[in-house]
Amino acid sequence: MSSQDWELEREDPRFPEGLLDLSRPPERLYGRGDLEILSEPSLSVVGARRATPYGQAVSEMVGRIAADCGIVVVSGGAMGCDHAVARAALDAGGRTIVVSGCGADRVYPVSSSDVFTDAVMRGGAIVSIETWGFGPRRYAFPKRNAVIAALSQSLMVVEAGAKSGTMSTADAAVERWRTVYAIPGSSFSPNSSGTNRLIAEGARMIPDEPSLELSLSLDYGIARLSGGEGGDRPQGRVMSALVASPSRPDELAERLNEDVLTLLHTLTDYELRGIVVKLPDGRYSPTREYFKGEN
Repeated sequence: MSSQDWELEREDPRFPEGLLDLSRPPERLYGRGDLEILSEPSLSVVGARRATPYGQAVSEMVGRIAADCGIVVVSGGAMGCDHAVARAALDAGGRTIVVSGCGADRVYPVSSSDVFTDAVMRGGAIVSIETWGFGPRRYAFPKRNAVIAALSQSLMVVEAGAKSGTMSTADAAVERWRTVYAIPGSSFSPNSSGTNRLIAEGARMIPDEPSLELSLSLDYGIARLSGGEGGDRPQGRVMSALVASPSRPDELAERLNEDVLTLLHTLTDYELRGIVVKLPDGRYSPTREYFKGEN
């Protein structure tokens, strides 16, 4: 253990009250970093590991706004949405708590090592209900998800498939009477099927940046300290179609009744301009920068 490491037993008055809501509260919480951050207002954020550019852009928006409001971001430190929201919060001068599925002294996944390191270096913490040195085990991550749901008074679901660890975290939040926010997505996107279902079942829909600011203001009593970002974005039939649903060139041609070669030239031009990106499965999607209004 380093000088920054600590352990809290359940009887300790500094033990997070939210964890007592779990069906089987942990006997001990292990942590690295600032212990006092556990008593700060926090927002738990979860989303797909294989996030789309849309999911990454929305995660970054959530992280930035939470930081502007002085709200601590809680995430699992995984790749995809977890990394994007924590990174954005840290880059905006905010703080984050990483809830690890391993020991608090382990970094997993390695691709998120920057978030683990900066969480501690910038006044946040890494916490775990697993003992020191505990390595990744599949059975540990559902328990980790329940801790994420319980630590904060609200849970934001950014992007989630219908059956996923993200949705299990949302279920854990509902069971513990936490407020659940959800970001809507395209009806045709598998990555948004879970979030859209949560909204249909009563989760609070967060369609845009002002809505998130208002919800945080109402639920936390905290106003945003800096203004939002914006910008003009190229519009048109092709971009409107891709915003609705990332598509392959042949699918896009059929939907728009256009020649596929013409669309390929357009997509290549947009890709060079940083407006669209080609996904591993051959579909084209607007980039994070496009969704953020930076193009």
